[in-house]
Amino acid sequence: MKFDDTLQEGRLERRYKRFLADVTLMTGETVVAHCANSGAMAGVVDPGNRVWLLPNRNPKAKLDWRWELVEAEGTLIGINTSRPNALAEEAVAADLIDGLTGYDRIRREVRYGRNSRIDLLLERGAADTPSETCFVEVKNVHWRMDGGAIFPDAVTVRGAKHLDELVAMVHAGHRAVMLYVIQRADCGWFAPAWKKDPVYAEKLVWAAGEGVELMAYACDVSLEGIAIAQPLPISLTAP
Repeated sequence: MKFDDTLQEGRLERRYKRFLADVTLMTGETVVAHCANSGAMAGVVDPGNRVWLLPNRNPKAKLDWRWELVEAEGTLIGINTSRPNALAEEAVAADLIDGLTGYDRIRREVRYGRNSRIDLLLERGAADTPSETCFVEVKNVHWRMDGGAIFPDAVTVRGAKHLDELVAMVHAGHRAVMLYVIQRADCGWFAPAWKKDPVYAEKLVWAAGEGVELMAYACDVSLEGIAIAQPLPISLTAP
């Protein structure tokens, strides 16, 4: 995925009200940028961090800038949580994710379960009567601890609900995949955040035991774009 415009560098002044960030650009101008990330953003919101913004060309947008990248812990990190679904779709379409290759169709945001929408629905066979369906839930990850990628960085009731929905799809005879897209390249493994959200961690272990497939992929992040890269091993062992 290539950025559709040139990123502008700045320094983070503060992130506030979850979706807003004050950033001082290299020109000296301080602007308000949209922060497309409702999480705690642990480890990446220290004032003074180098950040990169995209200009918002939509004339109807309330803000002129969108926050895309931050430099923290010596690496570039993508913070926009609207990116992973598109990154996953792009990688699946290019057969870059082991185990998710050879599907005829990829559909986004399809209703399923109990008033939910699946991020990616993969299908083989005829469009009206597919011979195989695979439900893929995608989660954004940017928190790094002790060399590994950790999710979530805040308690997520919604995330636990999604695991329930995936298990229901397995019980109905379908494939179900929980895919973690890690928007950084410096992590050696993935694990649930046992201390931050033990309920989610325990539910993830349960879901895996019920047949939900778990996948975690790191990303190559640059000022030109972001792309899913290599798979990471997953640890479900409680510390």
